[in-house]
Amino acid sequence: MSEPTKRTWATIDLDALRKNLALVRARCPESKIFPVIKSNAYGHGMERAARAILESHTKIAGFAVATVREAIELHALELGQPVLLLNGFVNEDELMLCLEKDIEPVIHSTYQVELAIKVLAGDFFSGKRKFWIKMNTGMNRLGMDTLDTCDSYLRLHAFPDVELVLMSHLAYADDMDNPDSKAFTKKQMEKFSAVRNQIQASCEAEVECSMAASAGILTLPDTHLNYVRPGVMLYGSSPLAQQTGEELGLHPVMTLSSRLIAINEVSAGETIGYNATYTCAKDTRVGVVSIGYGDGYPRSAVNGTPVLVKTESQVMRTQLIGRVSMDMITIDLTGIDDAQINDEIILWGCGLCPDEVASHAGTISYELFCKVTGRVPFIYQ
Repeated sequence: MSEPTKRTWATIDLDALRKNLALVRARCPESKIFPVIKSNAYGHGMERAARAILESHTKIAGFAVATVREAIELHALELGQPVLLLNGFVNEDELMLCLEKDIEPVIHSTYQVELAIKVLAGDFFSGKRKFWIKMNTGMNRLGMDTLDTCDSYLRLHAFPDVELVLMSHLAYADDMDNPDSKAFTKKQMEKFSAVRNQIQASCEAEVECSMAASAGILTLPDTHLNYVRPGVMLYGSSPLAQQTGEELGLHPVMTLSSRLIAINEVSAGETIGYNATYTCAKDTRVGVVSIGYGDGYPRSAVNGTPVLVKTESQVMRTQLIGRVSMDMITIDLTGIDDAQINDEIILWGCGLCPDEVASHAGTISYELFCKVTGRVPFIYQ
C-alpha cells in the first residue's frame, strides 16, 4: 500500500539554524555560547538541532535545557557537551542525577544551596562540579536576592572542586527604544554588576558571569559577559518588540506547509466557517486548506492573517478568512486564478516571517513553533 499524501508538514532547514548561530558568534565574539534547545529545541527537534549545531563552524560551550528529563535525554545522546539545566533541581534525587551525569544545574533558591552543600560535604562525588548561581535582578521569577546570592556563592565557592557561574535574566530587554524598558534593564544590569563586584572582592578571584539571552545578544553588548544563552533567535525569530527576525537578518528554520483540498465560489453576503466570523463583501473564491489547531495552527489567528499560495507559476500572498477549525482553515483565493487542488500553502517560514503570523494570532513565534503537534511530520534539510 502506498503512503498517503502529506496533508501538512514542517520543513526544518538545519543550515539556517547554523547561520543564525554564526550570527550569535558575530555579535558576541568574546563570549562562550550555550545554545538553548529546551522544549524540543523550540519545537524543531532537540536531537537534530543539537547535532546540526555541533556540525557548524561555530564553537559552543554546551547546550541549555529547562527540565531534568530534557537534560537526561540530551546527556544520553553522548554528544560530548556540557548540559546546563536552567530550572535547576527540586530535591536531592534530582541533584544526585545531575552530579552523576555531569549536568550543570542552576541554583536559584536557598533550599537548593542547602541540598548542594549537604551532598558535596558527604563526599559522594569527586572531581569538578559546576553550578550556576542565579540572582533575581528584577524578573521576580527564579533567582535569589542580593544577600542570598552573595552568601550562596561564597558558601559553594568554599568547596575546592566546585566551579561557579553567576547569572541573571533580563526581563524587559525587548524594546530598548522604550524609556521604561531602557530604565528597567539599566537597573537590572547595575544590580548584577554590584553583586559581581562584591563577590569578586570577597573571593579575590574573577567571577564568570552570564546575563544575555537572545534580546541581550541583539541589543545590549554590555550584557554579553562570559556566557550568552541564545534561544529563539537560533530558530529565525525575533525576541524584540519592534523588529521581526527577517528585519534582523535571521533565517527562518521551520517552514510549516499544507495543501489546498477544496476551492469554492462563495457569493457576496455569505459567511465563512464556524460562528460566521467572516462575511464576503463580494463574490469570493475560497480555498480550503488541510491544517487546523489539531496540527498546531493557532485558533486565535484572525481574519487577515497572511498565508502564501504556491501555484505552478507564482507564489502569492493572501489571507485567512473565517475561523480556524481543528483540521481546516479557509483562505481568500480571489485573484489567484491558477490556484489548484493540491497546491502548497505556506503558513509561516520561508517567505513568510513567523513573527508576522504570530502578531495576527495575538502570540509570539515561540508559541507557534512549540505548539506544532505530533501529527505533523518533520522533514529535515
